[in-house]
Amino acid sequence: MNELILELINQNKLTEARHELEDMNIVDIAQLFEEIDRHQLIKFFRILPKDIAADVFSYIPTELQAFIIESITDFEIKHIIDDLFFDDTVDLIEEMPAVVVKKVLKSTDEQMRKLINQFLNYPEDSAGSVMTIEFVDLKKEMTVKHALSHIRKTGIDKETINTCYVIDANRKLEGIVSIRRLILSNSDELVEDIMNTDIIYIHTYDDQEKIAMLFKKYDLLSMPVVDNEIRLVGIITVDDVVDIIDQENTEDIHKMAAMAPSEEEYLKTSVLTLAKNRIVWLLVLMISATITGNIISKFQNVLETVVILATYVPMLMNTGGNAGSQSSTMAIRGLALGEIAPRDFLMIVWKEFRVSILVGFVLASVNFLRILMFDKVSINIGIVVSASLFFTVAMAKVVGGLLPLMAQKLKLDPAIMASPLITTIVDAVSLTIYFTMSTMLLGL
Repeated sequence: MNELILELINQNKLTEARHELEDMNIVDIAQLFEEIDRHQLIKFFRILPKDIAADVFSYIPTELQAFIIESITDFEIKHIIDDLFFDDTVDLIEEMPAVVVKKVLKSTDEQMRKLINQFLNYPEDSAGSVMTIEFVDLKKEMTVKHALSHIRKTGIDKETINTCYVIDANRKLEGIVSIRRLILSNSDELVEDIMNTDIIYIHTYDDQEKIAMLFKKYDLLSMPVVDNEIRLVGIITVDDVVDIIDQENTEDIHKMAAMAPSEEEYLKTSVLTLAKNRIVWLLVLMISATITGNIISKFQNVLETVVILATYVPMLMNTGGNAGSQSSTMAIRGLALGEIAPRDFLMIVWKEFRVSILVGFVLASVNFLRILMFDKVSINIGIVVSASLFFTVAMAKVVGGLLPLMAQKLKLDPAIMASPLITTIVDAVSLTIYFTMSTMLLGL
């Protein structure tokens, strides 16, 4: 289908291309914009059926949106803005260059500009910055018949009508009622009698991570956003939450890999930006690794006396780092899903300690047998290496489980306490344990 439409456009058979587009999904149409030549782009956009043009526009990549806005008339821009959902308009303006923003705002009325400015003033990643104002509101004095009539008149321009919000004269949120409940109720019943007053809501300045957690916990499709006086100012829908989860996961993955977070697509990000995002943490980790070098220097005499000890250093450091990373990953996941909190640190220490005893014992036992069977060294060295491994794993598991909790307690992102940082800390401690035990048990 895509190849056919692109071929029709290249052959200038625009009417036939338009007929083909009418039967396509808007997301698939938006994808075509990335495959078409720039000089054909505006022509392609202008043949889109008017009733889907704005919807398609909201799915087009940002740089192509900017190109289209710069190339079309003010009248066409106004048509797009009028048909876009309000939260999509705000997202568009947030990501556009200043010149493009100026052109977009010129095509909006004063009331719209005030609303846009209000939304842009909310902190990034807050509920206020991702909510939409396109929802159905009802009054509790309405009958079901009146409420359904109101929905038919106003619902066409709303982002969702599945859930309707009951407010008073001061816009204070009083309840919610589903369209299903309205349809199944008697027409003369009052909204007040069928609405649900046990409402899950969020405040405008709450963080988007909290939004995602509440949607998951309560299986919501939409959620009201209120101000400090519990006045309804907007709603957040599940499609916004999917974007939030994607964004938060991407951010956490970048931080766990010791990189500065970035929302840009990998292939569209410049080499300079990628290097800048990575180099800071690499410098921090490189400098912190000098601690490990200092520890080795301090025990140089031990290594010179029993050279074979040096061959087990990489194994100890790698195993300790891996053990710590496992615990930190579980802790970070638990914090992200709301399964654990910093106040649970004693339970986490006790659980990770018991896990580390079991894991450490198995690893140390296997390692002791391997050393005696294949390395042909003395039992004393086997005991030193295996005992060091046991205590290293025990320490790494507990530290790996605790550091993300400490980060959250200090208002830092727990994801920064992931593999690279845990490994650096564990390396230093494991070497200290190893050389201290070597000195004590081998009499060096």
